[in-house]
Amino acid sequence: MPEPRKTSIGIDNPWYPAGGPGRHLKARLKRGEVLIGPMLEAYAHPSLIKLFQHAGFDFVYIEYEHSLFGLQDLADTILSARDNGLPIIAKTPQLERQEVSKLLEAGVVGIQLPRTETREQVRKLLSYLKFPPAGTRAVAPGWGNSDYRHVSDWQGWMDEQDQETAVVVHLETVRGYENAEEILSLPGVDMCYVGPGDTSIEFGHPGDYNHPAVRGPMEEVLALCKKYGVAFGTTPSGGAAAGEWARQGATFFEAESELGFIRTAATALLDDYRANIR
Repeated sequence: MPEPRKTSIGIDNPWYPAGGPGRHLKARLKRGEVLIGPMLEAYAHPSLIKLFQHAGFDFVYIEYEHSLFGLQDLADTILSARDNGLPIIAKTPQLERQEVSKLLEAGVVGIQLPRTETREQVRKLLSYLKFPPAGTRAVAPGWGNSDYRHVSDWQGWMDEQDQETAVVVHLETVRGYENAEEILSLPGVDMCYVGPGDTSIEFGHPGDYNHPAVRGPMEEVLALCKKYGVAFGTTPSGGAAAGEWARQGATFFEAESELGFIRTAATALLDDYRANIR
């Protein structure tokens, strides 16, 4: 484990040598490391975080657009992830200050905006993530955002938080693809997730992530991400597709969910048992 370092709130969590989970995440992406994160879709519990950590994942992605999580369970799970070296990226269910603030104060470092379609939407999200004068985020030190430690140097902590938070645009509609360069060229955009599911629907091939009419627009966005220094990620159809994307320059993957792990493992176990007890 790396040595801890001093920050505005005392000793940093030793899991994050870059100074905090958000800075650690962004530093790894800047170095070109390929990061893989599991999804949480239905169950939020610290025990899942430990399983993900033992498996060797790099971050955790929370699907908070479609899911129904108990807020206290979600907050405890986010805090556990911070304590176990797994930065959290979460979708905000809507582009609204209170929703974004709750995720930030719980300790989420990356806010992903579903159905990103305009530069103005991203400007608004940036405003919610950054403190004045860069944005309009309201101060709330001493919560999950600081691991519940006392904050005495407010300005120092605010500066660190501005470095911690990551804006993750999420392209998945025709309009979003049409405005991709306008969105990705905006200063402050850190990461771009391209959603293959809705993209496949929007371009007329539902569920076929690798169809040329689906893959083509995604590759065009990848080229734009390289041009503007934005980390590109997606959810590939499998390991072989992940390898292809990584070789083209993708640096993060929001991969399988806890539901998928349970479904796959349960099916495999039953198939194994039934094949041997006949």
